[in-house]
Amino acid sequence: MQLKPQDFLVALKLVAWGDQRWTYARLSQELGLSTSEAHGAVKRGLQAGLLLQNRMALPQTMEGASVAALSVQEPVGIYRVTRKRVRRPGPAQDDSAGATDNPVRPHAHNLAEFALHGAKYAFPGVRLPLAVGVPTSHSAPAFAGVFAPGSTDFVWPHPNGTVRGVGVEPLHPCVPFAAMQDARLYELLALFDALRVGKARERGMALERLQALIDPDAPRPAKGELHG
Repeated sequence: MQLKPQDFLVALKLVAWGDQRWTYARLSQELGLSTSEAHGAVKRGLQAGLLLQNRMALPQTMEGASVAALSVQEPVGIYRVTRKRVRRPGPAQDDSAGATDNPVRPHAHNLAEFALHGAKYAFPGVRLPLAVGVPTSHSAPAFAGVFAPGSTDFVWPHPNGTVRGVGVEPLHPCVPFAAMQDARLYELLALFDALRVGKARERGMALERLQALIDPDAPRPAKGELHG
């Protein structure tokens, strides 16, 4: 099994959504993927350990064999939930309480580790000629004012772009479209590009920010430590 760029894109989209309820139809629509591509990306994400199965999301009527087919990493018995144990949200509960209705969720630790230390090698940044496009890396709107004016702009080449800069091949062809649908996803993708094509300072900022967005509960290294 080999991870594809859309698998990482789907995982980042689920990070961007957080506890929102979602469907495969919505996932494919907002990313510009087909429904079958979205299903395939989730399947490979589970196999790679970047995603986790939500046990309550499995239909109660599934037989053991069907559950085993969907559960990639955990024993079948974990997901056998009888009708008596199912808790249905009451009318007074907030809609976000239905997050377990989602088929899968990001594996925060594994995904952060891959995003910070592996993804740029699996999906290396390719610089392209100067072009008009959608700003990425440190040029993205989320980082306005963070870096000094005059820095080289990086863009995903796109006919509807507004900024001229050094072209960067996006993680997946649908990335410019997907980024414009979701500001949080845009930030995650731009940070990833900073790891792929940015300078040392930009990479350092991207490492810290990506870690905080993907795995906020991870311990932070102490700043200003003296090393002998």
